[in-house]
Amino acid sequence: MKIKQLFSIPKFNDGATKVWQRNFLYFKKTMMVSLFWIVLEPVIYLGAIGFGLGSFVDNMAGMSYIEYFFPALLCTTAMMVAFFEGTYGNYTKLTHQKTYATIMLTRVGPEEIVAGELMWAATKGFFGVTGVTIVAVFFGLIDSYRILLALPVLLLISALFSCIGMMFTSIARNYDSFIYSTSGFIVPMSLLSGTYFPLEQLPSGLRYLAYLFPLTHGVAAVRGILHQGNVTMIAIHIGILLILTWVCMNVSFHRIRNKLLK
Repeated sequence: MKIKQLFSIPKFNDGATKVWQRNFLYFKKTMMVSLFWIVLEPVIYLGAIGFGLGSFVDNMAGMSYIEYFFPALLCTTAMMVAFFEGTYGNYTKLTHQKTYATIMLTRVGPEEIVAGELMWAATKGFFGVTGVTIVAVFFGLIDSYRILLALPVLLLISALFSCIGMMFTSIARNYDSFIYSTSGFIVPMSLLSGTYFPLEQLPSGLRYLAYLFPLTHGVAAVRGILHQGNVTMIAIHIGILLILTWVCMNVSFHRIRNKLLK
């Protein structure tokens, strides 16, 4: 892939919007089932880990455990939902359903298809975040306007992992291929990105490795926003997320476009 393609401007236009709308119309038909899945699992984690395990932890990084864990739960929800939509959902449409090939019979081109799918996976991830946030209100975990500042960052995290999911889709040979990306990348990242405990508790080697994970910067940024952390560090973490999203987005466009044009 040419370096200049990493700095190109993808086509987010009317064609991409129509692809997004197509996915949303299908989502509306299965909305209750979909929302049940993308919200229930994080809420179970909130109860089992945040309140259950958290009741045995008096203090975590200067706050209660549930206060420490909740920002990470929002980030992992954005990651998981967007990534799984970007992998299993997109792979199905790319191969078995031949949805993309059918769309290309219209005036919508391959880049517009990718743009629409990336927007949709990011949107679905944000739906999950919104659902968990609404539930958290009833637990008294949302008591500040700062959640409004965190939501754009959570949308950015959803966008990043929708792009990463699309990248894995572009190299997948079958559904089993996603076992490698899920077990070897997503699951370790969900455990070692400052989600359940501070990174300082990790051995030095793992600690440095954790800073290579995109989720680490997402968790740090959201936790910093919700708990009034260092503004400079928050800005640095957000900047890293923006750069990663831009690069992964362009790689996704390049690889899927080539796949569709073969």
